[in-house]
Amino acid sequence: MDIRQLRAFVVLAEQGNYRLAAERLCITQPALSKQIQSLEALLGARLFNRGRQGAQLTASGQRLYPEAQTLVGQHVQFQQRALRIVQGEAGRLAIGFGLSSFHLAPQLVAAFRQRFPEVAVGLEDLPSERQYQLLLQGELQVGFVRLPVSTPLRATALLSDRLVLAAPAALALKAETIIGQFNTLPLLQLTPKRGRGLSEQSLRFIAAHQLTPNVVQQAGDIQTLLALVAAGIGVALLPHSVSHIIPVGIDILPLSGEQTEWQVGIAWNPQQVDALRDNFIQVAQATVTVSL
Repeated sequence: MDIRQLRAFVVLAEQGNYRLAAERLCITQPALSKQIQSLEALLGARLFNRGRQGAQLTASGQRLYPEAQTLVGQHVQFQQRALRIVQGEAGRLAIGFGLSSFHLAPQLVAAFRQRFPEVAVGLEDLPSERQYQLLLQGELQVGFVRLPVSTPLRATALLSDRLVLAAPAALALKAETIIGQFNTLPLLQLTPKRGRGLSEQSLRFIAAHQLTPNVVQQAGDIQTLLALVAAGIGVALLPHSVSHIIPVGIDILPLSGEQTEWQVGIAWNPQQVDALRDNFIQVAQATVTVSL
């Protein structure tokens, strides 16, 4: 039994006429008769009484019609959904993001979901280095990462981020005197495992300005690090983009000079064909361009 036989059965039951049913199915009347006969032979029961009044359902046909109608409807729904999935308009999208995209990533996901509401989006906070691995393994489709990326990954830049100093408001530090005071301040850091890109950027900034920081503590996540700063334990070098989640009691002070800026973008693995991912990239690029 195949779906064509069931569709022929349903349409003939609805039309009650072989000619009209054949026209609706875009087949000849002999082809329709053959499909109905094949279905009846398979079931071992007559489904229609044929006469001058056309084709009327038998008792068996009447009992089978509702279920056949449901199956044909489900088949149509499956075809429609399958087409949307293949065209990248439905399905699931796994996205990674990091410190520098705390604010941007959710905005772009919201813009994408507004256009493609049938897509379920998984958004996971991951260091760029881990995102690179998952993109290569096919476990992430898109990553918001620090640029540049290594081949075979590809990426497009979306924003520039820069280092700032997060300091307890009680210290009342002045931006113009930060460098001169830096070596005397207790420095808090993310562990390299959690934020290798930020750690390396901080080290380059420290080396470029010939500083000797007084590192007093490391934290495994950004929330803990911010809580330590707010508690007055020390200061921290952070991406400016995290200012959107800074709690009360912390001042964000700009830094200037060498090694203070870097680019952030979306990365993907072009070796994997994925229409859904490509749709997200297009929406992200268009949204960022408009906002600029």
